[in-house]
Amino acid sequence: MKEENMKLLFPADNPPLSVITAAKISNIAVLADSSLPSGSNPCFIFSSSGLKLQGTNVLLRYLGRVSSLPNFYGQNPLESGQIDEWLEYSCVLSVGSEFENACKHVDSHLSTRTFLVDHNLSVADIAIWSGLAGSGQRWESLRKSSKKYTNLIRWFNSIAVEYKELLDEVLSAYVGKRGVGKPAVIKEKGKEQNVKATNAETNDEGKSVNRVTFEVDLPDAKVGEVCLQFAPEPSGYLHIGHAKAALLNLYFAQRYNGRIIIRFDDTNPLKESNEFVESLLIDIKTLGIKGDAVTYTSDYFPQLMDMAEKLIREGKAYVDDTPREQMKQERMDGIESQSRSNTQEKNMELWKEVIAGSERGLQCCLRGKLDMQDPNKSLRDPVYYRCNPVPHHRIGNKYKIYPTYDFACPFVDATEGITHALRSSEYHDRNAQYYRILGDMGLRGVQIYEFSRLNMVYTLLSKRKLLWFVVNGLKIEALIQFILEQGASKNLNLMEWDKLWTINKKIIDPVCARHTAVLEERRVMLTLIDGPEKPFVRILPQHKKFEGAGTKATTYAKRIWLDNADASLITVGEEITLMDWGNAIIKEIEKDQDGIVTHMTGVLHLEGSVNTTKLKLTWLAEMDELVSLSLVELDYLITKKKLEEDEDFIDVLNPCTKKEIPAIGDSNIRNLKQGEIIQLERKGYFRCDVPFIRPSKPVVLIAIPDGRQHK
Repeated sequence: MKEENMKLLFPADNPPLSVITAAKISNIAVLADSSLPSGSNPCFIFSSSGLKLQGTNVLLRYLGRVSSLPNFYGQNPLESGQIDEWLEYSCVLSVGSEFENACKHVDSHLSTRTFLVDHNLSVADIAIWSGLAGSGQRWESLRKSSKKYTNLIRWFNSIAVEYKELLDEVLSAYVGKRGVGKPAVIKEKGKEQNVKATNAETNDEGKSVNRVTFEVDLPDAKVGEVCLQFAPEPSGYLHIGHAKAALLNLYFAQRYNGRIIIRFDDTNPLKESNEFVESLLIDIKTLGIKGDAVTYTSDYFPQLMDMAEKLIREGKAYVDDTPREQMKQERMDGIESQSRSNTQEKNMELWKEVIAGSERGLQCCLRGKLDMQDPNKSLRDPVYYRCNPVPHHRIGNKYKIYPTYDFACPFVDATEGITHALRSSEYHDRNAQYYRILGDMGLRGVQIYEFSRLNMVYTLLSKRKLLWFVVNGLKIEALIQFILEQGASKNLNLMEWDKLWTINKKIIDPVCARHTAVLEERRVMLTLIDGPEKPFVRILPQHKKFEGAGTKATTYAKRIWLDNADASLITVGEEITLMDWGNAIIKEIEKDQDGIVTHMTGVLHLEGSVNTTKLKLTWLAEMDELVSLSLVELDYLITKKKLEEDEDFIDVLNPCTKKEIPAIGDSNIRNLKQGEIIQLERKGYFRCDVPFIRPSKPVVLIAIPDGRQHK
């Protein structure tokens, strides 16, 4: 007998995927609670009795017995015993060395079978299927090879297709690839997202750490059939909010081998211009987006006019001469306009006046006849067309009326074959209007996919060009991962820049070359008594873990430069490590009258262990070939995360948004090209803005945040 109010307890780092999947497929309500400590066995708690069942296989057997699915735990004791054997065997899939042997064994068993036991899906199938799905990249790599385990892949795919929606929901919420058999639970405010975490990496010290990337599903998407649109209005420059929509479209198009149409929603000639069109096209290209076509809503003006007249003739639209403020109030109050009862002849007569832009036409607009009493006010007879005798930036004075976005968008989406329209959740209430207008037009369906608006802290002007961030070191991959981390969230949260820059660091760090710089201000000379009398050069890798970064020439000399901040930490007799050289012992420290270190003397101690020193310092040999640098740090425009509605932005303007710091750099910096990204060791990441021209002109490096600033 089924128990009600059943709670599933499990540790957050190891959710029992097979139990969750079996419950979903059986339509058994289970309240998931991931509060158990790591290493605990999952258990069911039955609220009506307080009784408890514990252990993955025990829970699966229970679900098998209470499920309404036929023979989910076998139709006789023999089959139940066979299912038990498979439940016990499923744990082998989590053992690294035995994984492929297990795949081979199951593949052989399925050579003449549709399911593991008899002719029905059972908890045995769920246990093995979940073990494979939860193993992450290991199984996906094998699955992509059609030559291996063909029976196993056929069986796995058949279950995936049969229960696609349910399995997608479970996998999206629980499967992450942070380790074999340890799916990650991705949460936002306690709720699972439609996001999958993947991948692992090593940090700067070579230690294994989690680097989580994310995948998001597009509902009902079919590979090769997805068609998307990115449709900005050409009334301003590309901003960070545009970027989210654009990059989500790019992500889904690539994931589902689909198409993207770049469409300019040019229905408001008062605000739009060719300048904005050209700027947006440049910035879209900078984001790495190449549309399969570039279209304009104005391309469809003739068809939109025909559709408007069709709706008038069908009694689904009417021409209204109610003054704007009165119309606005009537929509709020659910009061029907007197014009709503116009005859078709009257509507067509007024429609011609609107088209002509006459004095009478200027008093009118075309409205859809939807539902003035609907609680959703967007359905209360929205405006479809307005008279607006202003020249259009593309087509001049051809028209004196223009469609509204609400009318034009569903028509053009359907006409262009868009399968999924990505829209910000702040317009959620208008989704019903979109679908209703599509229905009245008699056009093919388009599915709306909602995402939350991207609001960033310390951000004042939403129309600032995103191009600045991209050319100053923000990688497109970082933006995409940052956006996908929000998953299908509809919450309008203020997002921290630090999180975005942290993701960006994970992308640039594994490949960017390492260089050395010393700040000019009060730099300190360290004279090594037993240092080389004649400087010598060694060729070192520019990145110890990435051969593709190339090599650099490092000069070793008797006199070397240190940062003043480093020198101030050293005491007489202390042993320090000079990075890429070895240890040295400080014998003398000279200071000025203010206690500022001016010079140091030391001896090399290359046989010393770097593990015993507290300070590991960067340095530069004194030489004529050192490069003059200007390190530029840019700060937020305002000093407050979010402005209140009644707050004057003048009061929170940042008085210093740019800081330039003089420095000297190693001679290899002469070879940097504009736009190249490097790491100055122990100082951070930089983008070369002005490369080397001549010794008297500094190389300008723009600092790239790494997520540690502005905490």
